[in-house]
Amino acid sequence: MAYLQLEFVFQHTQLDPEILMAYLGDLGFESFCELENGLTAYIRKDDFHQVGLDELIGEEFAAIEISYQIQEMPDENWNAVWESNFPAVVIAGKCRVRAPFHETDPDIPIEIIIEPKMSFGTAHHETTSQVMELLLENPPGDMDVLDMGCGTGILAILSSILGAKHILAIDNDAWAYENSLENVERNGNPNIIVLQGDASLLGNETFDLVIANINRNILLNDMHAYAAVMRPGGRLLLSGFYETDLAIISEEAGKYKLKLSRYLKRNEWVAAEFTF
Repeated sequence: MAYLQLEFVFQHTQLDPEILMAYLGDLGFESFCELENGLTAYIRKDDFHQVGLDELIGEEFAAIEISYQIQEMPDENWNAVWESNFPAVVIAGKCRVRAPFHETDPDIPIEIIIEPKMSFGTAHHETTSQVMELLLENPPGDMDVLDMGCGTGILAILSSILGAKHILAIDNDAWAYENSLENVERNGNPNIIVLQGDASLLGNETFDLVIANINRNILLNDMHAYAAVMRPGGRLLLSGFYETDLAIISEEAGKYKLKLSRYLKRNEWVAAEFTF
């Protein structure tokens, strides 16, 4: 099966690549790799409809000026492209995230296997890797955990490995939901429940730790929902936004008695920990 590689260049560098990924996923794009000022996306040639793509860019991203180039990928080079774009990642020397085609490294104590369909769910993106660092520094042993916007399920899986008692993982994207189910089974984490939806699914169940690695607007909109399901003394880990957004995120969290305790920053991306 022939594939096309599309390289998108953003004129507006503040665009969150995950937003474009979500829209492209609806158009049939299967995998993504973030660039410094853009995004590389792959789609089967037979599934590609340029008119639909141009309408998407013109309607949803008109103010951002997105340009793209198309290149056909020879069939025989596809596996090599996968492997070159998705190297294994080691977090804090303690956890290695690898794809099924990578070999095991016995020197790293924790291993997570993620099918590399979206780079932000394989710890390549700063937001994911920094939340993983926070989890590794303060493991959620014997805790009930909520992972909002779970993507590939990587943060829920790490929480399980680190001793969490029960994890609820939620994502509104159909691809992410299916991929989380696959990865939870692949890594052997029966204490993770995966649901498709958003914060409206949250009910009376409460949690010791809430994780939300999404984007600024959703975090601001759903902050009240996170606080409503947190137990006294609980922690909230937020990521998916820039350091310039930390003040407004902290202000919104403060409305619900959530206090900023620490944050990590890498390449302007932030992962912040709040206490309840």
